[in-house]
Amino acid sequence: MSSDNEQQLPTEAELAEMDRDQLVTLGGKLDGVELVEYPDPWPVGGTRAEKRAERTVALWFTIAGVAGLAFLVAMIWWPWEYEPFQNSDGHFWYSLYTPVLGVTLGVSVLAFAIGTLVYTKKFIPHEVAVQQRNDNLGAGSDEVHRQTFAAHVADAGSRSTIARRSAIKRSAGLGIGMLGLGATILPLVGFIRNPHAESGTKDGLYHSGWQAEEPGQKVFVRRYTGKPHEIVLVRPEDLEAGSMETVFPFKESERGDSHALSAALKRVDNPVMLIRLRPDDAAKVVKRKGQENFNYGDFYAYTKICSHVGCPTSLFEQRTNRILCPCHQSQFDALHYAKPIFGPATRALAQLPITVDPETGYLIAKSDFIEPVGPGFWERKS
Repeated sequence: MSSDNEQQLPTEAELAEMDRDQLVTLGGKLDGVELVEYPDPWPVGGTRAEKRAERTVALWFTIAGVAGLAFLVAMIWWPWEYEPFQNSDGHFWYSLYTPVLGVTLGVSVLAFAIGTLVYTKKFIPHEVAVQQRNDNLGAGSDEVHRQTFAAHVADAGSRSTIARRSAIKRSAGLGIGMLGLGATILPLVGFIRNPHAESGTKDGLYHSGWQAEEPGQKVFVRRYTGKPHEIVLVRPEDLEAGSMETVFPFKESERGDSHALSAALKRVDNPVMLIRLRPDDAAKVVKRKGQENFNYGDFYAYTKICSHVGCPTSLFEQRTNRILCPCHQSQFDALHYAKPIFGPATRALAQLPITVDPETGYLIAKSDFIEPVGPGFWERKS
């Protein structure tokens, strides 16, 4: 049987002389395909219904393109920097930044998907076929099957009449172009601003809001009470042994400045875990080389930004003295300079050097972190 079939296969010269319709017919026979139904979607061309369907598809693709363009414009030029709610106009536009990005990108993807579905439903032939399948005894497809398959694909495209529907092609190109441009722009947006342009200030990657703005300036440890403009500083006696609290920096220059007070609470590298160890546990602490005097008695301060991908390490187990990151389950040993002991993190949490201000009795930072906070980046050496 197989030898008879092999003798009936056309030669390469005969294949080259066949047109698409002949190849389609041959492919059906070779594959054992029986076309039960293969109707033309629009047997009568140029009808109102056909033109209406074409305009509908073009409309959806156009919406996808316009929404994709709006997404790019919003990402680059929409006011994204934080504005306090006291500035009603600025805060209103700032608060819409993320929703606008989500809505425009979502509409673009959704409109393109709807346009594709409508085009498939209205213009792609809805064939009903019965086929006997085989894998050519594991040898894969030979040249005859490859050419006849390509002919089937080309025939389906021709029957869908896409070649003569310029409105659909142009609008689909617009939609695909905007989505593709958006996918390209997303990873490139981070390169618009040079992260090292202000590397010597608190706005650089190597520093945080705990950096003093001028020599001799004190950076106090501030408690967040839920009211952004309320200033509550922390004394050693405010924390019980075995407790942890998230604290933020405060400078006297910020007093009365609502924007600065709010910004200090929202800056991503400012949150610090202030931990007061129990006396028995404090006696077991292993300190990091060069950071032996970063603690104040039983008080240790570690950044709340995980060294893996920057999630907040907001859980502290009093019994085991472990700091946990809920994102990817990294665990850090608070008794061993917060080094990672479980999970994907490979770097210890940065420790903030702290002491008590002799004039006020409040906890203050001796200096900024001596290493970058959070996950690694190209220029980081530690």
